[in-house]
Amino acid sequence: AISFVCAVPAQKISRGALTKMQAFVVAPSARGLGGPGRAARRRHRPQWVAQAEFDGPKIPVGVLGATGSVGQRFVQLLEDHPWFDVKGLGASSRSAGKTYAEAVNWKQAKSIPASMRDIVIDKCEPDAGNLKDCAIIFSGLDAEFAGDIEDSFAKADRAVFSNARNHRMDEDVPILIPPVNSAHIEVIPQQRKNRGYKKGFIVTNANCSTTTMSIALKPIWDAFGIDLIQVATMQAISGAGYPGLSSMDMLDNVIPFIGGEEEKMETESMKIFGKLSSSGFAPAENVKVSAMCNRVHVIDGHTEAISLKLGKAGVRPEDVIEVLDAYPPVTRGFGLPSAPHEDVTYAHEKDRPQPRLDRMTGGGFTVTVGRVRPCNIHDIRLVALGHNTIVGAAGGSILNAELCVVKGFVQR
Repeated sequence: AISFVCAVPAQKISRGALTKMQAFVVAPSARGLGGPGRAARRRHRPQWVAQAEFDGPKIPVGVLGATGSVGQRFVQLLEDHPWFDVKGLGASSRSAGKTYAEAVNWKQAKSIPASMRDIVIDKCEPDAGNLKDCAIIFSGLDAEFAGDIEDSFAKADRAVFSNARNHRMDEDVPILIPPVNSAHIEVIPQQRKNRGYKKGFIVTNANCSTTTMSIALKPIWDAFGIDLIQVATMQAISGAGYPGLSSMDMLDNVIPFIGGEEEKMETESMKIFGKLSSSGFAPAENVKVSAMCNRVHVIDGHTEAISLKLGKAGVRPEDVIEVLDAYPPVTRGFGLPSAPHEDVTYAHEKDRPQPRLDRMTGGGFTVTVGRVRPCNIHDIRLVALGHNTIVGAAGGSILNAELCVVKGFVQR
């Protein structure tokens, strides 16, 4: 593939944080696509990609719940981030006062980032230790504790990016997925007014299985409309946190129940695909979602079997595949440094996607769709796969924070 670089007019964003933009034309490559010859079979289309360059000191950020599974993924993904510098780590009182290396039971494949090993953990309070100097707060807190703590940081002028469910359905808080509903970010001024926040705010990401489904279906939704979604998930055990389910529960087994998961998929998706107006969020109309959620013995990567009744008649599988193949790189177009080359990609192999082979496509930020075919009950059926702790959790929150920087909602 050949890349062409050209300058575009400078744009001053967020008090001079972003001062230069570059546009790239790239051809799809086999990098991260999971199989020999796959790139050659895909449609070769040029993509305009905007890469925003960050000018000035990095923004100090903190991670709450830093010793947990999602917190560890935040720490891993934020290492050497071009815009953000991890200055504070928050956890429970039993971890406070210890260095991160002393307190964490590290379970990521790569070592603890050297720049964070010796950070002393603080209590999850806005004025505590290093956290008091952080402009952005990433929350990997358990829902049992997250709600009030996140609110306290927003009241203290912090931009809070949450993985917890507590604020997702609040009428002035967006469930933000940049490649799906970036316009929902515009609710932030109203949220500040409603809650008396000055500079702070709360943005949530969706439940991990909802994120995969939403990104996979966005191109289809835009092209043909969707009247009904029937989804059965096969969700990785990392979604239950560490240590998760016992080996006696998971080995040689499938658990056909994940508490609250089905309800989350059915309600969150309606808000995500809904519209933002001056009076708040209006859920998507005339759409029904039925979810069946299962825990399977896979470490990472949620797989979803989806059947769709479309809003447009006569749509063929090849029409859906064409739309998926042609979908532009939305997050890349915003200039977000963590954005993948493709938000959604289509796997043309008959037996893909598979968690072990496809979950790290796009560094774990790309959702892979495959097996588009006719449905004998509805119109179209397909399989979607996304990395539950990257695009579906910590990585999704990082994309949300990057978008808020680009849009000027984060002040340094």
